[in-house]
Amino acid sequence: MYEKILVAVDHSEITPRVLEAARGLAALSNGEVWVIHLRERETVGRTGLLTSRESEGESEADVTGAVETLAKAGITTHGVVRDVVFGQAAREIVSEAQERGADVIVMGSRGRGDLAGLVLGSTAHKVIHLADRQVMVVR
Repeated sequence: MYEKILVAVDHSEITPRVLEAARGLAALSNGEVWVIHLRERETVGRTGLLTSRESEGESEADVTGAVETLAKAGITTHGVVRDVVFGQAAREIVSEAQERGADVIVMGSRGRGDLAGLVLGSTAHKVIHLADRQVMVVR
């Protein structure tokens, strides 16, 4: 069923529910989980330097915590933290799923309203449209 599962996490309050959904899917098929967190970075001025609002330590701690949570449930789990240019997270999630051969992408949605989602865009919405595999969005 779902032998390889890619789980995209961020710093939102929905992350525990996303991990629980991934745990459930993995438990059904004795699947392997890859947890990914993308640090979105913005370019600064003409220098082209990239900056992020979160530290590498924060990102690593989130992924390590997610991996430990799933491992305690008996799920084979790996973690990845990667930097990505602001606005490219959805493409990177889909690319990572393709590279890992993931059968499904599991991620959360912050539940912005239709207007905010339309104006600002939603990473989950973009992943759904870009993905060539199943996407489970947890709310």
